Amino acid sequence: MNEQLKSILLEKSVRTGTFTLASGKVSDLYVDCRMTALDPVGANLIGAMGWNLVKEEILPKFPEISVIGGMTMGADPISLAVGMYSSIEKAEKPLNVITVRKEAKDHGRGRRIEGNFKEGDVVLVVDDVITTGGSTLKAIDAIEAEGGKVVAALVLLDREEGGREAIEARGIPVYPMYTRTTLLGK
Repeated sequence: MNEQLKSILLEKSVRTGTFTLASGKVSDLYVDCRMTALDPVGANLIGAMGWNLVKEEILPKFPEISVIGGMTMGADPISLAVGMYSSIEKAEKPLNVITVRKEAKDHGRGRRIEGNFKEGDVVLVVDDVITTGGSTLKAIDAIEAEGGKVVAALVLLDREEGGREAIEARGIPVYPMYTRTTLLGK
């Protein structure tokens, strides 16, 4: 499963060259995990591998987690895939899935967090790729502002450029499915 997902990520999501990232940094590597997370085979592999990481490493340390989600759009397919696997495997309490908007809606209920979320929920925040950790930290801030408690972060790829350290400086451990090193060997 790990090697198959790695192969899909390398084929569909990883590009080399010169790129300006969302953080404004220039990099030799661009990773668009949505290309893998929105692929049906990739999504299934992310769900299975992500759920295994959650149940084996994260839930034993944070059994109160009941919600999974992060900043739209990168986190959405990952959160849903892992949440679905928690249900398929008949977890004692399947994870509810949320998405965090970049800003609150200006109509309807005006919510910034959509999905199955209520004040007091303990959340596993998700991101597709972390570089500086900025978007993950924004999601954490939004969840906490709405009364949620973020206790850990699940990421598909840690680029190993300081984002993990920035998130962990907030007291939130990061659990990557891949790092730049494990994905690319460098």
